[in-house]
Amino acid sequence: MSEDSDDKVPLPDLESGTEMQSAEAEARAVAAAAAADADTVSRGAADLEAVFDVPVHVSAVLGRARMEVGDLLKLGPGAVLELDRKVGEAIDIYVNNRLVARGEVVLVEEKLGVTMTEIIKAER
Repeated sequence: MSEDSDDKVPLPDLESGTEMQSAEAEARAVAAAAAADADTVSRGAADLEAVFDVPVHVSAVLGRARMEVGDLLKLGPGAVLELDRKVGEAIDIYVNNRLVARGEVVLVEEKLGVTMTEIIKAER
């Protein structure tokens, strides 16, 4: 067997323009699919409007600690409770008891707030 006969790839006919027409048709199909996807996204956001008023429980967890009830009862004003996190470490942000993000504590007009620094993708 000769190598030339096995590895030949047909070359496009550049003079007839059929390859160009095929590329243009493919580009139009890709553009149409992208437009359909954009329409789906905008419709999806509009469809979510019905749930905008649904209340959810949001928690920003600075850290956790375990202790016995007797030690908990001994705590009073000014007591320091050691948490399992270090200073500057990201805090966990939960929505309806599901971890959705991590963030940092910020001060906004003399109130504490949280800025999200990382979104956690849900595993399904």
